[in-house]
Amino acid sequence: MLITIIAFVLVFTGIILAHELGHFFAAKLSKVKVEEFGIGYPPRIWGKRYGETLYSLNALPFGGFNKLSGEEDPSAPHSLASKSYLTRIFVLGSGALVNALLPFLLFAIAFMAPHEVLTGQIAVADVAPASPAATAGLSSGDIILSINGQDIHTVEDIRKIIEVNLEQEVTLEIQKVSGEVALTHLVPRRYPPEGEGAMGIQSQYLTERKTEPFWRAIPLGIRQTFDTFVIFKDAIFGLFSGTSSLQFTGPVGIAQLTGEATQAGFSILLQFAAFLSLNLAIINLLPLPALDGGRITFIIIEWLRGGKRISPRVEGTIHFVGFVLLIGLALLVTYHDIARLISGESILP
Repeated sequence: MLITIIAFVLVFTGIILAHELGHFFAAKLSKVKVEEFGIGYPPRIWGKRYGETLYSLNALPFGGFNKLSGEEDPSAPHSLASKSYLTRIFVLGSGALVNALLPFLLFAIAFMAPHEVLTGQIAVADVAPASPAATAGLSSGDIILSINGQDIHTVEDIRKIIEVNLEQEVTLEIQKVSGEVALTHLVPRRYPPEGEGAMGIQSQYLTERKTEPFWRAIPLGIRQTFDTFVIFKDAIFGLFSGTSSLQFTGPVGIAQLTGEATQAGFSILLQFAAFLSLNLAIINLLPLPALDGGRITFIIIEWLRGGKRISPRVEGTIHFVGFVLLIGLALLVTYHDIARLISGESILP
């Protein structure tokens, strides 16, 4: 439990801080006053001012924040609202941009870290007593190389061959645990006992521990990032077309997933962090009040109206209402996450 909490705080805070650092550096480059850059959320533990910015360390260790001058009020000195359309979009969109770029690095490091990869071989995990496999001398750890001369690389390969050869003798090429390769014969049953299967074995995919050099990890990380983006894109389009459903997960659910990823190994944890970062980038650009995408939407509306700005009071109110609704949704999702956690269910299918 302690390791899960530590991993969650590090992953969640790291991704949020990367987002906020994107806003921070974009604001500094654009001459927008950053009144405060905070690590964590108040109450404040420590703070020190350098130049015009207060840098603070806060008690709640879940992310961080920027306080920019005049986000909706152009009359404030060096305010964000007083800048050009493109500058404001740049500052507001930079957090999501960093979150979209971070997975390239995280996936590359994940490939360089030791991780399990499929070998393309299928091994016997268990043999039922008195089954055809037991009679033929198969044992746990044997690797099935071929059946009737057809190479075996997946469990589906085994299923297809056995289904068309029920009650007929098949020849298996087996690599024993000792390394010896041998041929054996058995007759798959048409009506096996429940849970045993036609041959009477349980099979598993073999994996090996592998690390990639950086010159291979970098292109692999780039490809994995684009593949993940396509997964998100397909899920979003599937949501609108009705071919997929949407499952919300709050901080508690993310913590549970972080714990499961941590147990799977450092490489999997990095991949999960990359997935989470890209998820945050996409969500933050949605045109919803209180999100960066919602603020960018107001800038686009202002541009379409020929520079006529929606009053700071109205815009602030809309963002506040949106924030309250998002907090309400987060509380509802958290309730369901806690209920699922108490029941012992995993979020993953």
